[in-house]
Order: sequence, then structure tokens, then C-alpha cells
Amino acid sequence: DEVVESLRKIEENYKLFQQQQFTFIRALEHTREEAHDLIKPVSSIVQVQCYKDHHCYNSTDRRILNMFISICNDLRNLCPKLEKVHPGDSVTNGLLEKCKVLLNDSNDFTALRATYPHGVVNHLSLEEAKNRYGGVVSLIPIVIDTMKEWITYTKRNVLYV
Repeated sequence: DEVVESLRKIEENYKLFQQQQFTFIRALEHTREEAHDLIKPVSSIVQVQCYKDHHCYNSTDRRILNMFISICNDLRNLCPKLEKVHPGDSVTNGLLEKCKVLLNDSNDFTALRATYPHGVVNHLSLEEAKNRYGGVVSLIPIVIDTMKEWITYTKRNVLYV
């Protein structure tokens, strides 16, 4: 239940973050401009961290970039708790490994795209979605869905403590 509650709190934070997606995209635009890095797509958590640490000059941008990084860290910190709750079988281990890979600071998430019911990619212009921000806005909802799938599977198979 602690794991379920932790994920619920992360989801609440994510919902607040999601309501500010336009602000997040603008913050990425500003910091990428400062970094003279407008060609490549945003491709990793460490890249967002670098923009925040070295190219962010206003508090609104810093706050929303921090929020993204914080949610990613909270999800990353939940992975060992999932392992403790259930040592794993091939299904749960596969789901957990997917989360760990996605949340790795340097993992390239450029090609990630959240699909229905998540509208995060739909809120971007076609050019933004295709070329720059589709991956970064898809990361958190995909990881949350994968963790929910882990919880559902473990409950269904009476493995959940």
C-alpha cells in the first residue's frame, strides 16, 4: 500500500505539472535558446538538468524544470521500493527494468510518444511533437502507466504484500 500511495502522490504532482505543459515547453524554448541548442530535440533528463543549471535565468522556468526533474527523481526512487515489495518474476522484472531504463539520466527518449489516453503530445504543434518535445512530454506518463501495470499485475497474481 505504501507503493500505491507513493505513486498516487507522484501522479498528483504530475497532474499539476501537466496543467503547466505550455509553461514547461516555453521554459525549454528559453533555455535551449540560451544554450544555442535549438536544432536537436530534447532527448534526456540530464539535458533538461543542464538547461536548468546553466541556461535558466528566470524563476518561472527554473520552477517548472525543477518540477519535471523532481517527478523523474520521485519515480526513480520508487523503483527500489517496488523491488522490495515483490522480488519479481519475468513480467514484473521486465516492467521494472523498462522504468529504470526510461528514468536513466542519459537515456535517449527522443522517439518516445505517449498514446491515448494521454493527450500530452496532442497539445504540441505538429512540428514540436515531431521534432523537439514529443519524447520529453511522454516520459512521465509512460513510466507512471508502466508502474501502474506492475501494481495491477502483482495484485492480480496475489504477489502483492
